[in-house]
Amino acid sequence: MTFFKRIAIILTVIIVLLGVFAYRTLSFDYGNDRFMKKKGERLGFEEKVYKTSDGYEISYIEGPDNGEPLLLIHGQMVSKEDYANVLPELSKYFHIYAVDCYGHGKSSKVPAKYNITSIRDDLISFMHQVIRKKSFLTGHSSGALISAAIAAKDKEQVKGLLLEDGPFFSTEPGRAKKTFSYLEFKMIHDFLSRNMEKNYTAYYLDHTYMKEFFNKDGKDHWSALVKDPFTKRMKNNAARMPIVWYYPPEIGLNGLVFMTRNMQDGTGDYDLRFGNAFYDFSWFKDFNQKEALRQITCPTIILHVAPPKETAPSYYDYNDILLSAMDEKDADEVHALIKNSVLKSGYPSSHDIHADLPKQFIEAMTEMRLMNKQKI
Repeated sequence: MTFFKRIAIILTVIIVLLGVFAYRTLSFDYGNDRFMKKKGERLGFEEKVYKTSDGYEISYIEGPDNGEPLLLIHGQMVSKEDYANVLPELSKYFHIYAVDCYGHGKSSKVPAKYNITSIRDDLISFMHQVIRKKSFLTGHSSGALISAAIAAKDKEQVKGLLLEDGPFFSTEPGRAKKTFSYLEFKMIHDFLSRNMEKNYTAYYLDHTYMKEFFNKDGKDHWSALVKDPFTKRMKNNAARMPIVWYYPPEIGLNGLVFMTRNMQDGTGDYDLRFGNAFYDFSWFKDFNQKEALRQITCPTIILHVAPPKETAPSYYDYNDILLSAMDEKDADEVHALIKNSVLKSGYPSSHDIHADLPKQFIEAMTEMRLMNKQKI
């Protein structure tokens, strides 16, 4: 074989490998939008709609009847499909019901419903009219707040509760403004207040506090690594969410930017006005977090992530901004307020334990079920 033929073969192999790499990155299901077609339907999941007494819609998927009912409530900016990594395994042991909260997924987009008490009450009705049995309940992030509110108000309907890294107490006035989450909500508020701004993803790339994590040495790494490559792709194809082909899914940058898709831009289903309700605290209207936690009587497991690697052992950055949903004192207080609870801390996840650590999440769900049996 000649030298030039060897070079040609090597180049061909490199081109093929790059093509495979790029295809995987560009075709990756960042929003789990293809869960039902890829796995859900084969596993016996069905997508359905529950209509409330006042005419609003709650979209949900229901799994096969393989055990006791389990209701899953997602966090903010995603949808019921966010549980895609754990739904197949959980459906072997539970009768799954995963809902879209108002303002998310295919559920109604109506700001009058963007508060914890309205969501709580309508999901309690959902449990009574659709599930119609005592159920296990889990919620992630803002979904954990909703789950706690449900368990506090309807003690007879909830037999076990799993709270996954909920932002308890850090979301209240006086605390919230020094948290990463609130800075993101403020960004949403500022975007909605500026009529001249047309694209939220572009606005996000310019204003997110996430830039602080990239520019610690005084250099603008954010622009070079994130803003510029994603902005370029938005200009080339404004109708689609930008994906940078040379960033594999594992490093999270494509997923981070993909999270910004929204109803206002027409790029997604998330209503930015839901986030605005956290900015002005109207989401917590007529709701007391501590009082609700005191009223929970069912067996409860609280999952709490470890401090970010960049700031460990602290949950705060150099600007004294809380980067996680809760710090250790918040988690301890939730544990103290819920009498029949277990606190499990130290999960090496940025926030989404069920997505990052599906095996550990499922183990916690199994433990919750055993706690309920031991209580009986």
